[in-house]
Amino acid sequence: MRDIAIIGTPVDLGAGRRGVDLGPGAIRYAGLKERLEELGYRVRDKGNVAVPLAEQLELPAAGEKLRYLDAITEINIQLAREVQAAVADGAFPLILGGDHSLSIGSISGVARGRRIGVIWVDAHGDFNTPETTPSGNIHGMSVAALTGRGNPRLASLLGGGPVLRDSDVVMVGIRDLDPAERAALRQSGIQVFTMHDIDRRGLASVMEEALMRVSMGTAGVHVSLDMDALDPAAAPGVGTPVLGGISYREAHLAMEMIAQSGKLLSMDLVEVNPILDAHNVTAELAVEFALSALGKRIF
Repeated sequence: MRDIAIIGTPVDLGAGRRGVDLGPGAIRYAGLKERLEELGYRVRDKGNVAVPLAEQLELPAAGEKLRYLDAITEINIQLAREVQAAVADGAFPLILGGDHSLSIGSISGVARGRRIGVIWVDAHGDFNTPETTPSGNIHGMSVAALTGRGNPRLASLLGGGPVLRDSDVVMVGIRDLDPAERAALRQSGIQVFTMHDIDRRGLASVMEEALMRVSMGTAGVHVSLDMDALDPAAAPGVGTPVLGGISYREAHLAMEMIAQSGKLLSMDLVEVNPILDAHNVTAELAVEFALSALGKRIF
């Protein structure tokens, strides 16, 4: 029996719309702990990383490239230390968001002292830097920062340089990229599977290749699941919905294949926005997908 450490990170400072700070509570309310225990896990809810309200902070100055940089850096350092401690205790870190800027901290903590692979399931590439961002929202810069690009405070959060190698990152479900971000991704060593690839090849083929790539030479795999990877018809409670996403069953299949690989080290569930949701359905889906990634099977 394995321990799972739930760590909430109710941050919305990296996003353009408010509300994802309520995501960890919504996911908990959907029965995450109890349903994981039904699978046979020992579950410890570590509570939430301390996150200031936007109202407590000074508004970003006009023309400032990175909104709330100081606060987001501190939140991610705290989260990285919490995750690192959970790993040291032999637990599986399950991080609840919150916006996708939190992955800078979660993945930094998981990867401390070892090489890991990352499967980034998202509608967006999150590969902007201060030079390319049209919005200044740090949740759109997480993969860039983790691979050593952009602001040095984010790109080397705990010191020691880039957290991830380009070759150890695979993106799945991408369908909305900014122009300069698209160009930067093409020049990187990151494998990007767009919705076009999923439509042509099928999700199973894409996931087989993704898992093979991120498993080569790594200690295991972190999955960062942004709920806007799903089609908004299935998951309406997200801040940046994009039509044409993966289906309910495709998302389950991806998580089931990750579970069957035996490589999963840790997981983020991010960008659940209950304010924009209908009857908490998006948070309930997040719980279902976590269960599939952690071994729940149909038969």
